[in-house]
Amino acid sequence: MLLLVLRLWRLSRQDMPTMLLLVQYVSPLGLLSALLIALVWAFPLVVLVLAVLGRLLQVSAPDRFDPERSLLAYGTVRTPGWVLVAAIALAALTWQLRFLPLLLMLALWLLALRTRLRHPDRPRLLLGTTLVLPVVAAAASYAWLAPAVSRALGEGELATVLLLVVPPLGAVVLTGPLPRPVAPALTRVLAYAVAAVVPLVTGVVFLRVPLLPAVAVEVGAEAGPVREVVRGEAVTVTDRMTIVLDGRGEVRFLPNDQVRGQLLCPDPGRIPVSRVDVYGWHVEETALDWMIPRQAVGRPDPRCLGRLPAADPAGASAPPSPGPASPSSPPPRAR
Repeated sequence: MLLLVLRLWRLSRQDMPTMLLLVQYVSPLGLLSALLIALVWAFPLVVLVLAVLGRLLQVSAPDRFDPERSLLAYGTVRTPGWVLVAAIALAALTWQLRFLPLLLMLALWLLALRTRLRHPDRPRLLLGTTLVLPVVAAAASYAWLAPAVSRALGEGELATVLLLVVPPLGAVVLTGPLPRPVAPALTRVLAYAVAAVVPLVTGVVFLRVPLLPAVAVEVGAEAGPVREVVRGEAVTVTDRMTIVLDGRGEVRFLPNDQVRGQLLCPDPGRIPVSRVDVYGWHVEETALDWMIPRQAVGRPDPRCLGRLPAADPAGASAPPSPGPASPSSPPPRAR
């Protein structure tokens, strides 16, 4: 709820009358839909990271794992397995490609730690989940990501290189318990860090999500030419007025008898930062983006830029009309 209020407050440019107008007309379902689409990636991140930290504490210091005194331990015990599986599947669909190695690392950690807790007397199973499987997964990951890592090095994208290289190696390293004196303090600090950073990041992301459709409204006299194009976000249309929030944060009340036309301006999308791809799959795209491509955005309409459309010269493309024969033209010859 706080994020929704802050988003409306930012959209109104911190003007209380404008915010009250938006509260009156903006659909709560639209707000919740924008919140869900923008922050769907955060749920798997919180669930998986806290589950790994809880299992790590339970394996490393069982005597300090008390669900009645620790929220981390309580959440770990109360989280069923199907929630973890659903979180992994959701993250695989909604996380960008460059973060999928991190998802692989978290999933392998979680599998290894849960196996240590449930089957401590099965050495072959422990060997497979804590060593063999992470090594095979890391080798397969490096074989698939090798061209992307090479190109990222060539482009100087150090952050992309680290995201693609470090997590598969980390999946091999941390599959067992930590030293007992260090585990409680380390897991507590990391849990507090996640609880502090994730709300901040999700708030920043959601405050940039559009809530209203971007439109361009042509305004002019009913019998005259279009004198202005109002570029902004459509708030609502009443019987007498079309209400638009323009780019300066001002509310424009446009009489309907002066509205000559409206155009829905497409979202150009986020400008990619990286040039790296993995066999045609860009590292900043999610699996959903790859499976369900976005609508192609063509050449922008000048009205979506706030400019009047260029008028075609009259008769420029019409074929010349036949006129009377010139007096100097010779008469047709009889045969």
